[in-house]
Amino acid sequence: MTIRINQISKSYGAQKALDQVSFEIGTGELVGFLGPNGAGKSTLMKIITGYLAADAGSVEINGELVETRNISIRSQIGYLPENNPLYPDLYVREYLEMVAGFYQLQNKKEQVAKMVELTGLTNEQHKKIGQLSKGYRQRVGLAQALIHDPSVLVLDEPTTGLDPNQLEEIRQLIRTISQNKTVMLSTHIMQEVEAVCSRVVIVNKGRLVADGTIDQLKAGQFARKQTVFVEFDKVVDPEKLRKIEGLASFETISSTTFMIESEKSDLRPVLFQFAVQNQLVLLTMKEQQRSLENVFQDLTR
Repeated sequence: MTIRINQISKSYGAQKALDQVSFEIGTGELVGFLGPNGAGKSTLMKIITGYLAADAGSVEINGELVETRNISIRSQIGYLPENNPLYPDLYVREYLEMVAGFYQLQNKKEQVAKMVELTGLTNEQHKKIGQLSKGYRQRVGLAQALIHDPSVLVLDEPTTGLDPNQLEEIRQLIRTISQNKTVMLSTHIMQEVEAVCSRVVIVNKGRLVADGTIDQLKAGQFARKQTVFVEFDKVVDPEKLRKIEGLASFETISSTTFMIESEKSDLRPVLFQFAVQNQLVLLTMKEQQRSLENVFQDLTR
């Protein structure tokens, strides 16, 4: 149960939405898919699910090519789009039975009952969808994405509009689902990514800019900047500090203590050399751990 994305490109006229994007998601992985608005996230999700054809490249689900006409492979994918299109005049149970019919499920009523319970819709199942709160409509969207027991699940902003209690319930549901499915989750909520995802993929302006674990991103593996806290044993001339090769800026905390930002991947050896050359003792030198939000802003601005 894998998603393999190979050199996907897509343009809308002169606008290039995706530019040779490649990565892979394996069984049991819950991958956060991040990017600013207009980065190409929704376009790639539509290509993965077969709703949209790429201009170049290919997508494989479980080793089989995804195409807009490939009904067999598309039936193995569950998809919750960002705008969650539903039929407001249908009752919840009626709608889910209709979706189950699309997939020609033999045990339609049993599967609908299972999804109603799984997504917490038991008390709402006899209401019209238009009467539901936004949070419960999201649950209906999740239920329709899961009803045919797909091996691959693609979720575009699945927790939009949920209150804190509902949020934790849906996150727990997504964690449970991911144990035996391949899950790709798009969201703008960084806390959500840290709460449920094992890995993060970031796109910006149609290109892949990072792909790694949350720890790798926070440790600066994909960062364009580095921030180092340094403390010397003596007063340091700020003018000398400014001449350090690779230094972008610094903040003076005291005459001996500074927060230094660099465009280089690792400024620590240079700072050590600076201390030796100026007969200083480094009392403290610590790279600042960055938040996922900081890393995202750095990679996408």
